[in-house]
Amino acid sequence: MKTSLFFFFCCSLSLLFCFHLPRVSSSAGVDRLKLPPRGWNSYDSFCWTISEDDFLTSAKVVAKYLKSHGYEYVVVDYLWYRRLVPGAYVESLGFDVIDQWGRMVPAPDRWPSAKSGKGFTEVAKEVHSLGLKFGIHVMRGLSRQAFDANTPILDITTGRAYKESGREWRAQDIGIKERSCAWMPHGFMSVNTSLPAGRAFLSSLYHQYAEWGVDFIKHDCVFGADFNLEEITYVSRVLKKLNRPILYSLSPGTSVTPAMAKELKGLANMYRVTADDWDSWGDVASHFDVARDFAKAEMVPGEGLLGNSWPDLDMLPLGWLTDQGVNRGPHRQCNLTLDEQRTQMTLWSMARSPLMFGGDVRKIDMTTYKLITNPTLLEINDYSSNNMEFPYVTGKILGPTMSHLTRQSRISMLNRGSDHHHARGVGLTSCKDPNANGWSVESLDQYHEQICWREEGEKLNQEPLCLYKRKPLLASTNDHVLYGLDSRQLFTSDDRVKSCLDASPRHKITSREWKKKQPSFSTCKGDANQMWKLSSNATLRSSYSGLCVRVKQVKGNGQLHYQRLSPGC
Repeated sequence: MKTSLFFFFCCSLSLLFCFHLPRVSSSAGVDRLKLPPRGWNSYDSFCWTISEDDFLTSAKVVAKYLKSHGYEYVVVDYLWYRRLVPGAYVESLGFDVIDQWGRMVPAPDRWPSAKSGKGFTEVAKEVHSLGLKFGIHVMRGLSRQAFDANTPILDITTGRAYKESGREWRAQDIGIKERSCAWMPHGFMSVNTSLPAGRAFLSSLYHQYAEWGVDFIKHDCVFGADFNLEEITYVSRVLKKLNRPILYSLSPGTSVTPAMAKELKGLANMYRVTADDWDSWGDVASHFDVARDFAKAEMVPGEGLLGNSWPDLDMLPLGWLTDQGVNRGPHRQCNLTLDEQRTQMTLWSMARSPLMFGGDVRKIDMTTYKLITNPTLLEINDYSSNNMEFPYVTGKILGPTMSHLTRQSRISMLNRGSDHHHARGVGLTSCKDPNANGWSVESLDQYHEQICWREEGEKLNQEPLCLYKRKPLLASTNDHVLYGLDSRQLFTSDDRVKSCLDASPRHKITSREWKKKQPSFSTCKGDANQMWKLSSNATLRSSYSGLCVRVKQVKGNGQLHYQRLSPGC
C-alpha cells in the first residue's frame, strides 16, 4: 500500500497550497506522457537568433545532465525561418525563408543541414540519437510573406498544387489579412478553415513537421486574447491522425480563464495561462492567482490530445539569459534573487505546470542546476494531487496573537494595506461563461448610444460601466461580410480622437505588463482586433478571437488583474 505525505509550502504573498503526494520509489520506467511535460526552450536565452550549432550543443548538455530528471524536450522557439542578416529583427518583413508552397523552412544561414529541402530532418535525427525529443515553435495560419507572394497550396494527397472547382487555389484565397496576429501583424494571419483549400494548407504544414521528425509543437498567437478555436480544432484533428505522437502546446496566455480553457477539452496537451514570464518579481507574482484559479477549477490535469492537458505558467527564466525581442544571445544573469527563484520553482511545481527551462544550459551554474533538479519539487510536479490554495496558517507570530485581538482587529490585520474601494475592470473569457452576460445598448441622446454593463440586481440609479460605440473603419465593403453589418468599434470617450478597444495587445507583453494594462486601447483601425458585436444573449463578442468581454469587481490597491474603467467613461 502506498503511503502518503502532506506538504505545506508558504511561498510569498501569503499564498499557501495544500496537496497530496503519493510516495513513488523511482522515476525509471515512468510514462512521462501522463505527466507535466518537461524540457528546455531556446527563447529566454537566445530570443530568435539561435543557430544549429548552438542548439545541438545545448541538446547534448540537456541529454547529459537533465534528461535523467525528466527534461526530455528540446525546443527551438520562434523565427527559425528568419535569416540573421542586417535589417532582420523580430518585427521585420521579407527576411523569412519559405518553400514553393508558402511553408516556413529553416533559414540555411543558421541551419546548414536544412539545405536541399531537408528542413529539420537532420537536427531531429541528432536530437533523437541523444534520447531526447525535438520541438519547434510555429505561428498561426499563413505568413504575410507567403500571402504577398500568393504561393500555391500543396495538396498532400496528390503532391501537386491544390485544385478545386476547376481552378488552382493560392495563399490570397485562404489568408484572412484582417485577422493578422495582433502583436505580429507583419508576420502571420489566420487561414479560412471553412474553405477546403485553407484546411489543405494547414494539413500540408503539420504533415511536413511530422516528416521532419518533430515531437513537440508550440502553436503561438492562437490562444488567450488571440484565441482561434477553429485553427486549434483543425490542427488537433490533423495531429491526431498522424502515425506518430506530437505533443501540442498553445500560446500565448493573455486573458486566459478556466472557462476559456474548457473549450480546449481533448484538443491540446498544454496551454499557456499567463502572458510571457521574464525574470522580474512582478512577473512571478502575477502567477499566484492564476495557479489558484486553475487548481480550483479542477483542470490540473485535464483531458488533452491523446492524453492529458496542463495549464502552462510559461518557461523558467533562470540562469544565463537574453532580453525580449533583441538580436542577441545569452549575455546576462537572471535578475531574480535566489529566494525569488526558489519561490518560482516551488509555485510552478505545486501548480503542476510544465517545466521548460529557459536559461543557457551551456553555462548553467550549480545553484540553478540544483534548483531545477530538486527531487522533492520534481516529485511534487509529477505526482501531487488535490492541489489547492490553503487559506489558514497556524503557528507563532510576532506581536499580539490573533486570540488576543477583537474580531474587528483581526479583520484589520488581514486587510492591512488594502484599499477597499472597488472599481470595475474589463477582461476576456469564453462566450459560454455566464459571467460574460450583462451588456446592453443605452441611449445618450437621439444620435448617440453606448454599450453598457450592469451587474445582475444592480440598482438602476447606479452608473453602469459604459463604452461608446461607432461604426467601424473598414477598408472595403467586403469587410461588412467578414464582420457583419452590426459590428462596432468601442472607445472610452466621445472625443473624436479615437482610441479603440483591442481584443489583444499590439505587441508582446510580459505577465506584469498584462496585469497593469488589460484591456488595451490603440488608434482605431479597420481590422478584426477592434471589431465587437453585441449578441442577443447580452454578450459582447470579439471578431478577432471569438471571446467575450467580462466585467468584475477589483480592489483599488494597485494589484489588478484588469485595467479599471470609470463608470460611464
